Amino acid sequence: MRYNSQDELSRRQFMLDNAKRLLGVSVAPMLGSALATPAFAQKGTRGNPAKSVIFLNMNGGMSHMDTFDLKDSNKKVNGIESAIKGYKVASYLPKTAKVLDNCTVINSMTSKQGAHPQGQYLLHKSYSPLGTIIHPSLGSWITREAGRLNEELPGYVAINSSGGTTGGGWMGANYSAALVGKPDQGLKNVERFHGVSEKDFRMRLAIADKLNKKFHSEYATPEVEGYAGLFDEAVKIMNSKDLEAFNLSKEPEKMRDQYGRSDFGQGCLLARRLVEVGIRFVEVSLGGWDTHYDNFTAVEGRCGDLDTAYSGLLEDLKNKGLLDSTLVVLASEFGRGEVQPQFNDGRSHHPGAFTSIFAGGGVNAGRVYGETDKRGLKVDADPVTIYDFNSTIAYALGVDAHKIVHSPSKRPFRIAGPDKQKGEPVTKIFS
Repeated sequence: MRYNSQDELSRRQFMLDNAKRLLGVSVAPMLGSALATPAFAQKGTRGNPAKSVIFLNMNGGMSHMDTFDLKDSNKKVNGIESAIKGYKVASYLPKTAKVLDNCTVINSMTSKQGAHPQGQYLLHKSYSPLGTIIHPSLGSWITREAGRLNEELPGYVAINSSGGTTGGGWMGANYSAALVGKPDQGLKNVERFHGVSEKDFRMRLAIADKLNKKFHSEYATPEVEGYAGLFDEAVKIMNSKDLEAFNLSKEPEKMRDQYGRSDFGQGCLLARRLVEVGIRFVEVSLGGWDTHYDNFTAVEGRCGDLDTAYSGLLEDLKNKGLLDSTLVVLASEFGRGEVQPQFNDGRSHHPGAFTSIFAGGGVNAGRVYGETDKRGLKVDADPVTIYDFNSTIAYALGVDAHKIVHSPSKRPFRIAGPDKQKGEPVTKIFS
């Protein structure tokens, strides 16, 4: 059976509409709750693995040469000393410079995918898009293999991110991310409609469950079975005391200011609140890095939001004793190339070399791994592919990136990617 993303969206809409009509509640957020997932922890390949991941997605191709991989030939950006001895970052990142002693900066990322949709797909899934199957995202893999930490809440949450890159793919809707749009609005539609009493709700729930069982028995496909138990999980989430974690108004104003009042900053604060109550994998996206025109002005603007939020997140996690158990990863689908004066100093896509940053979760503190040539266009030492990158995240959580899992059509897949490009974890960046 061909798996189609539009079919997946149609099934989601069908369940959403039924929930509204029958129950008086929207269960859209619960479609990413890994609702049929047993909470099992795979025996790790690394001792003392991290518990959670916060994945900061720099969507659009962050310019490595104007942020974390400065070159002498780049006269447009001033460098400032960081907490890593002998290592400079852009002057746009003064707060980040001070917290890099918690991080390993990888300046030797490399890919062959230089288009945004395909690059984001590869970054999230370790596979290139195919017309015959939708691959699960890394958050889906981690939630499935490591299990849920909090049985009452979704195992995977994505903030200001695309459902296309954070979906469960052939693993089914139960492994898709629960999507949060505006961080201030939290997880929406998790209360009964006004006028629907507890008694009426329970009666409707029983009717919906009966209809679902009949539907599942007649259409027993892996995709349909992924929705089994949906309403039970919805009720569990609605009644969870930890649902308060999605409510940013519970945070002191001073703390909200520490992260910055941008959507990205508040998304990072929400991510901290979520890992604090046991969410396994949280993604927060910051777009606007596609700087074909006026690169330096655009990068400085993006760095303003990134600098405050990223430094605030690492400081907060450390102060709360959560950094050792939380892997914080910052990455983009590719970097940017040389300056194009004809486009007002824009930079084009450049997958050949770019930067990612790992912090917490057992990562070596205050290191730079890999290097590029004097122009920042080619990796000179210790190349790290997207497949290696995702394998490293899995390794940090004690998950075997090489373990093969078969899709419903019996095709083999793994976090490390396909046979020809199979990644290896970069174990040297861990203490």
